Amino acid sequence: MFLHKSTRYALRAACDLALAGARPTTVKQVAARHRLPENVVAKVLQQLVRAGVASGVRGVGGGYLLAQPPENISVQLLIDLFEPAPPQDGCMLREPPSEGIPGGAARTSRLSGLFEEVEETVRSTFASVSLATLVAPPPDD
Repeated sequence: MFLHKSTRYALRAACDLALAGARPTTVKQVAARHRLPENVVAKVLQQLVRAGVASGVRGVGGGYLLAQPPENISVQLLIDLFEPAPPQDGCMLREPPSEGIPGGAARTSRLSGLFEEVEETVRSTFASVSLATLVAPPPDD
């Protein structure tokens, strides 16, 4: 699965905000921690604010905070904010039907069904994982 840079940056930034808790996190801190361009991190954080995922704190000691508990912010929510909408036909294959090929339409239909099932499983998995899950310490073995 391919995610755009802005989506990957948003996931990293949101995890940083979740780890910081009530302490504001600056653009500079996020950019330095992940070796990302500050201007892009600033745009990503502004988009998170517009979406109600984060809030800005002005002044000395300011920065960005999560606007909701990390348990309420799923990975899928963040992906949906930054990724373009799926194609109208809903098919990841994005190919015209196999007309004129014996059994081609049926094979294409089955293959499309498989891709739709995989996409739904991925979306469901991302929807079930919250920022809290991502930043929780690993369990002791």
